[in-house]
Amino acid sequence: MEFDATIMNNAAALLTSYGVNLASAALILIVGWIVANWIHGNLRKLMDRTAKIDATLRPVIASIVRYVILIFVLIAVLARFGVQTTSIIAILGAAGLAVGLALQGTLQNIAAGFMLLFLRPFKVGDYIDAGGIAGTVDEIGLFVTEFTTYDGLYLAVPNSKIWGNAVINYSRLPSRRADIVVGISYDDDIDRAQSVLLELMQKDGRPHADPEPRVLVKALGESSVDLNLRCWVDAGDYWNVLFDFNKAAKQRLDAAGISIPFPQRDVHLIAQGDSTES
Repeated sequence: MEFDATIMNNAAALLTSYGVNLASAALILIVGWIVANWIHGNLRKLMDRTAKIDATLRPVIASIVRYVILIFVLIAVLARFGVQTTSIIAILGAAGLAVGLALQGTLQNIAAGFMLLFLRPFKVGDYIDAGGIAGTVDEIGLFVTEFTTYDGLYLAVPNSKIWGNAVINYSRLPSRRADIVVGISYDDDIDRAQSVLLELMQKDGRPHADPEPRVLVKALGESSVDLNLRCWVDAGDYWNVLFDFNKAAKQRLDAAGISIPFPQRDVHLIAQGDSTES
């Protein structure tokens, strides 16, 4: 009976000890998770209030701080069960290797995210096109880059997809060249048309004086002589200039009596005499 009582007492003590450790570990995990998220959110708000930290780096810094806190929380949880620091490091190393092999694509996204942040081909607020992935950059994260497309849609793209493509940044340089092609009839005066279109650009105010606006003969097309209105404008004015000049070119040429012909093709029918067999 005494032997049974001893076993029962030891079992009860063991269960109590593990129960306390389990409850403590759960409490540490819950509190640590809450604290990590709280610090992550408030750190983002704090960084958003200052202009000293680049907007592109803010979400990455906040995410790194959160993950560091969670790692320490995990170590504290394992320590409650008597796992030594060296054992924890060994476990994390083995777990990291296993996770790395299982999640190679995810690690590629992380590596690509760091390369994008280091080389900075674009930043938050830029409009880019990376192999057909186009939009205004909202956030560069550890795993994905978030965009707003030109038609107002949310787009999340894995970093590796962007890093593996050529990136066209439409916002990086302060000015862009606008090219508007207008066709005139072969019967119209080319010099007169060039003068009318050049005057349109010079009086608008948005094209830069240097390099100066030009009207060039781009091609002799099948149905028209194609003129190219070429000017440099501020990047923010590009689309408005493009749309406005398309409309204004038609109106100015109409007022000057210069026609913009429809695509046309001349077909010549050659009549052949009836052949007779002898």
